[in-house]
Amino acid sequence: MAYRLVIFDFDGTLADSADWFISMANDVARRFRFRQISDDEIAMLRGRSSREVVAYMRVPAWKMPFIARHTRRLVSENTSKIPLFPESPALIRALHEAGVVLALVSSNSEANVRKILGPELAGCISHYACGASMFGKTPKFRKVIRRAGARHGQVLSIGDETRDIEAASRAGIDSGAVTWGYARPEILEAHRPTFLFNTMDDIARAALGRD
Repeated sequence: MAYRLVIFDFDGTLADSADWFISMANDVARRFRFRQISDDEIAMLRGRSSREVVAYMRVPAWKMPFIARHTRRLVSENTSKIPLFPESPALIRALHEAGVVLALVSSNSEANVRKILGPELAGCISHYACGASMFGKTPKFRKVIRRAGARHGQVLSIGDETRDIEAASRAGIDSGAVTWGYARPEILEAHRPTFLFNTMDDIARAALGRD
């Protein structure tokens, strides 16, 4: 195997949740009194980094934990509207059956993630570190690496936003950015992930060291 431990982000990486999050964004903006955005602005922001998105929407840092808690509650009430990507189950099973240790680090709650995955797929994930703050994934990465007993060179983190790449870099691990989530491929590529994945088969090949 190329990697002993693969750490997945959830929303936008394994779960097809971007459209649902976008649909409720302005309701959350009105509730917490930050900038509402148009459809044209949404398209533009997908080409910006995570930090630029937060700055553009004028979200005060002190409000972010409250926004995250509210959003996790909304997700818990709407899990039936958030499917996995069709290829996610096969990828999770293939890596698990090949002996790769799987972890999941997400801003979402563990309960929400497990419900959307379902019992079988949730059981393939050995380590969960959920409820991360928007820019707080690095400590969660370090936590699951310690739990798994992996060396940093044996770890690959996979996400769909620039903040996932940044967090992996700070943790000293390889990063993979997927092109089917929130951010556009060009902004992901500009942040220089170890891999840019266009398909889930690409993830399996990289994780297992297969050409």
